[in-house]
Amino acid sequence: MTERILSISGLRGVIGNGLDPEYLTRFAAALGTMFNGGTVVLSRDGRSTGPMIQHAVVSGLMATGCKVLDAGIATTPTCGVLVQHHGAAGGLQITASHNPVQWNGLKPFSPAGSVFDKPTGERLLSLLDSQNFGYVTWDKLGSVETLSDAAGPHIDRALRLVDVDRIKARKFKVVLDCNHGSGAVATPRLLEQLGCEVKVLGGVADGRFEHVPEPIKENLTGLSDAVRKLGADAGFAQDPDADRLAIVDNTGRYIGEELTLALCADWVLSRTPGPFVVNGSTSRVNADIAAKHGCEFHRSWVGEANVTAMMREKNAILGGEGNGGVIEPRVGYVRDSFVSMAYVLDGLAHGTRTLAEWADALPAYAIIKDKIECPRDRVDAACAALRKTFKDATATEGDGLRLDWSNRWVQVRASNTEPIIRVISEAPDAAQATELCRQAVAIVRAL
Repeated sequence: MTERILSISGLRGVIGNGLDPEYLTRFAAALGTMFNGGTVVLSRDGRSTGPMIQHAVVSGLMATGCKVLDAGIATTPTCGVLVQHHGAAGGLQITASHNPVQWNGLKPFSPAGSVFDKPTGERLLSLLDSQNFGYVTWDKLGSVETLSDAAGPHIDRALRLVDVDRIKARKFKVVLDCNHGSGAVATPRLLEQLGCEVKVLGGVADGRFEHVPEPIKENLTGLSDAVRKLGADAGFAQDPDADRLAIVDNTGRYIGEELTLALCADWVLSRTPGPFVVNGSTSRVNADIAAKHGCEFHRSWVGEANVTAMMREKNAILGGEGNGGVIEPRVGYVRDSFVSMAYVLDGLAHGTRTLAEWADALPAYAIIKDKIECPRDRVDAACAALRKTFKDATATEGDGLRLDWSNRWVQVRASNTEPIIRVISEAPDAAQATELCRQAVAIVRAL
C-alpha cells in the first residue's frame, strides 16, 4: 500500500494501490457499527470505480444491520441534505473530490448531515483500527432501498433561499461545466427551475473527465471559450462531487474559486448581517466584505469540519472555504455548489451590474497557490525554517504556519486529503504574491 489517506474526514486512495474491496468493507463495517445498525444514506460521484466501491461498502453496512438508502449518483451536499431529510443515522458519499481519476474515497456524514467533527472522526478511526465490528446474525442483516428523486429535497432547499421569480424574469444564459461528475445529474435541473438557458459541458456523470478535475483557471479554458462564444451571463464549473464551484464571468474571464465565497458573502451579508466564518487559507477579501457589512469575521483551521464547528460555535450566518466551497446552514453544514449558484444569480437579479462589474467592485487581491510533494512529517521543519526567514511577520501556528504582514500573508500546511504540502500566498498584486510564494516554496524544498 502506497496511496491511502485516512483522516477524521474520511478516506481517499488509489484504486488497486491502497484502496481495495477488503479495506473498503472494513471501513463501512466500522461506520455501520458506529451508527448502531441504523439507516445510512449512500451516494457516489460519477467515477467509473464507484460501482465497485459501492458493492464493497453496501456489504459492510448490511453486515452490521444497516438499512441503506441508495441515492445513486448524487452530489456530496445532496448526501448531507438527504441524511437530514430522512432522519438517518448518518451518510456516506463515495468520492475523491478533485483528485485524479485513479483515486476514489469515502466521506462519512453525521446524523446532522455534516462531515464528522474531530471526536466522531477519531471514534471511527479507533473502531477501524480495532476491527471490533458489530456484525449481526443472518436474520438481522440490513437492507437496501433505492431512493427516487434523490436530488429533489436538495434543490428545494436551495430554491427557498432566493427570489426565484425575480431570477426567472432575467432569463440568464449560463454555461455549466460538470466535467462528467455528479453535478451532471441534477444541476441543470436546478438552473432550469431558476429560468436559465443552460448549456452543459460534460453532462454525462460517467467520471470520464474531459479536463483535469480541479476547477482552477488552467483547467477551465473550454468553459471560458464557451461563455464568450455563447454570450453567456456566467460560467459555472463544479468539481467531481459538486461541493465546490468556480466561476467565469460574462466576459469569459476566470474569476476563480476564491470569489465564489466572496460574491455569495457580499450578497447574503448585505441582506442578513451576522457572523461569517472562513478558514485560514481563504482570501482576505472576505474579511473586507464582513467589515463592509458590519459583521463579525472569524477564521478556523483549514478543513470543512473545522469551518462547520466554528460556524456552530459562532452561530454563523454563512461560512466556507476559498476553494469555492460555500456553506449555508439553512441547507446543510456542507460545502454546496447549488447554494453558490443560486446566491450569485440572486445577487445579479437584484441589481443592474454584470457579473464582471460585480467582481471588479470587490477589493482586489492576488492569491497564489502551490503544492509540493513531500511527507507530512516535514511540515514542522518547514514551518521553523519559514519563521526564521520571515522574522518580521506575525506568526499563527497550529494549522501549519500562517505568516501575516500588514498587506500580505503566506501559509504552509500539510494537505488533509493528499500527500502534499500546500503553500498559499496573497498580496495586493500578482507579482508580490508570486514572489512571496516562490520564496516560501524554495525554503521548503531546501530542507
